[in-house]
Amino acid sequence: MEMFFQHQFQSILSRGRPKHGRSDDFSLRHPPMQLSQRAKIFSPFAALKGFEEAIDDKRKVYVEKKELNEEEQAALNEILLRLHEQTPNLRTARDRHLTAAVTYYIPCPDENHEAYGTRGSYETITGVVWKVDPLLRRSILIGDKEIELADIAEIKIQEEG
Repeated sequence: MEMFFQHQFQSILSRGRPKHGRSDDFSLRHPPMQLSQRAKIFSPFAALKGFEEAIDDKRKVYVEKKELNEEEQAALNEILLRLHEQTPNLRTARDRHLTAAVTYYIPCPDENHEAYGTRGSYETITGVVWKVDPLLRRSILIGDKEIELADIAEIKIQEEG
């Protein structure tokens, strides 16, 4: 069978690659491609966009939310009270420019993950403390991120120096 195809296409194989002049019809419709562009044709691509990110999200390890003991809660409340007193409004916060690092809990956002609704992860954000609202919103505003006080595990005030 292989011999049949080899014999049938022998005349085509013996001709070699086609040669086109600069002004023939084929060359005008299909100008030669630059080597840098030609390399892009053969570069690997992701057939499923976002697939790798989805796999990485599934590999992420989620933990249960840590309940603070009375001492840790008292220390956290003391820091929050101090921050609240030092940033009563945005003008004072801008003048004092208090910086803090807050570690807080984020519930698992992926509805298809086994940890959804039961576990989450901890993240740390560092920025300027703009507002602490322990009564109405029960949140702290650091940079452009508003964090609920119930989700905070730790606050470290950055000392200016």
